[in-house]
Amino acid sequence: MFDFRLRVFYSVATKGGFTKAAQDLGISQPAVTKHIKEIESHYQVQLFNRHSIPISLTAQGEMLLVYAKDIFDLYNKLSFDLQTLGKGIEGKIRIGASTTITQYVLSALLANFRSKLSDVQVEVFSESSAVLEHLLIDNRIDVALVENPSDNARINYQELIKDPIVLVCRVGNPYVQSQTISVKDLFKLSFLLREKGSGTLELVSLKLKEIGIDINDLNCEMTFSSTESIKMYLMHSNSFAFISQHAIVKELKYKELRIINIACLEISRYFDVIQMQGQNNTLVKTFVDFAKSYDFKL
Repeated sequence: MFDFRLRVFYSVATKGGFTKAAQDLGISQPAVTKHIKEIESHYQVQLFNRHSIPISLTAQGEMLLVYAKDIFDLYNKLSFDLQTLGKGIEGKIRIGASTTITQYVLSALLANFRSKLSDVQVEVFSESSAVLEHLLIDNRIDVALVENPSDNARINYQELIKDPIVLVCRVGNPYVQSQTISVKDLFKLSFLLREKGSGTLELVSLKLKEIGIDINDLNCEMTFSSTESIKMYLMHSNSFAFISQHAIVKELKYKELRIINIACLEISRYFDVIQMQGQNNTLVKTFVDFAKSYDFKL
């Protein structure tokens, strides 16, 4: 129902390249290039800086990406509403969610889900991603939203939303004046880190290691097992922390915390929705379709 060329553009922009987009869409790389050139020719613009590594969006490309996201969000909502309208879907669904997702993402999602399907009963389980996969396999939950998926052949994994992990400090912190710092500047800061075993800590450690930094060489002021505790400490100190951007939406809105960009470093992951391979459950499918159509705006 929508222009496939726009889907091709969106895939190139979000996957980071023509080859990855071709793999994502199941078409050839020349076909991807052809679709992009057709859009550029139609609007007489250049959408990508092709000589950069990796390729990056031009200003026109950034604008088109914003519109493309809005278009696909509307299409997904339309598709969900049309498919569920008048079907009288009811029953009980057991939904698992990892800690970060439970605290900062799931509530709004479920409230909107129930507003459309009021006859559905929902039971929520909050556990680590690893525990949720075991609960799924043991048939103790029907579906789950996880932040650190493994690679179990019995489970179907679908990317749901991007989760940027950002460097954060309180507004007014005197140790950083600019919006962007260098990698070397990290050694001058004092950090609050998540506890060992935390998925966020593991991801940050991995990304730092890729640019030659051992996280143990940073100045760790304190460790916490709670993101909420880190946020409260940040607002009363001059410390810094790596936190999921989904966890600080309110603090950013009210200008309590601010994001500090790190030149040449991006840390992100995806929240996945998982279910058993070959699962044929109408209610689970309905929830997954709804989650994929939901607008998770940061």
